[in-house]
Amino acid sequence: MMLGRELLRQPFFLSAAASSSHRSLTGLADFFEEGRDPKGDQNVTYGRSWKASELRNKSWEDLHQLWYVMLKEKNLLLSQRQMLLSQNYRMPNPERVPKVRKTMCRIKQVLTERALAEEDASKRKRLREIINAM
Repeated sequence: MMLGRELLRQPFFLSAAASSSHRSLTGLADFFEEGRDPKGDQNVTYGRSWKASELRNKSWEDLHQLWYVMLKEKNLLLSQRQMLLSQNYRMPNPERVPKVRKTMCRIKQVLTERALAEEDASKRKRLREIINAM
């Protein structure tokens, strides 16, 4: 099993077989995209950020799940960016980071709107505390 520093020295674009063995050992592979060569100029198109109007139609549970999906994606992108910088590569599709941040801000906006619409003052205060802790 690799030690922490040895693992971090590995390139982020491990083969699928190698990354699956690392994933089972460390879980760090979840922070990096598989099979993507940073030297290549692959033009991969990614989706857009969620609109607040779309998020207003989601349940609390759906927004909660989407928040953690976005948090995981944000961590993946920031880890990938740091690893690529350490290897002197440019980040492919850097526009993904602002899309994730925008979606996360909009989720908080929608949750805040719902908290402000709450009639019970104590429940409204508790909801605001939860949202602000995000």
